[in-house]
Amino acid sequence: MTTRNVAILVGSLRKESFSRKIAKALTELAPDGLKFDFIEIGHLPLYNQDADTSPPEAWVSLRQQIKAADAVLFVTPEYNRSVPGVLKNAIDIASRPYGQSAWDGKPGAVVSVSPGAVGGFGANHHLRQSLVFLNIPVLQQPEAYVGNVSTLLDDSGKLVNEGTRKFLATFMAAFAEWVEKTIKR
Repeated sequence: MTTRNVAILVGSLRKESFSRKIAKALTELAPDGLKFDFIEIGHLPLYNQDADTSPPEAWVSLRQQIKAADAVLFVTPEYNRSVPGVLKNAIDIASRPYGQSAWDGKPGAVVSVSPGAVGGFGANHHLRQSLVFLNIPVLQQPEAYVGNVSTLLDDSGKLVNEGTRKFLATFMAAFAEWVEKTIKR
């Protein structure tokens, strides 16, 4: 079996981030054949096209990490019906310079997380709009909106809801299949 390297970008920087806890749970529930690399994005300088002629090392590193990945998994909270600025900044950095996008053709998936009932629906779909433009073929089904997340985790950040555990395992199995199917095209 081929091992596929999956870059995980978490849209929340908070130390006790629900998104990061769910991302960790996703890696634990994934089938064999996926290897995960959490890509840290909180230190990235804001994207400015003027800097592309001599990009900051943090930009170069991010672009290299994304290019080295076989696939990408985005796990994000919802901020004001959209994605957090730090995640959008990382997306913009790795998509530039124009014509040299590190994202191009990499299979991806989106999981949105929220303490509210809607599960980050707005962020999930807003992010998908950007991913279409970046030519990231995104897993369509199952969609993953993790609502009421604070009730699904124990104090150590482990999933305690069996229904959510089963759903996320199903999601990760579908993602693994999507990665293989998309890479073989």
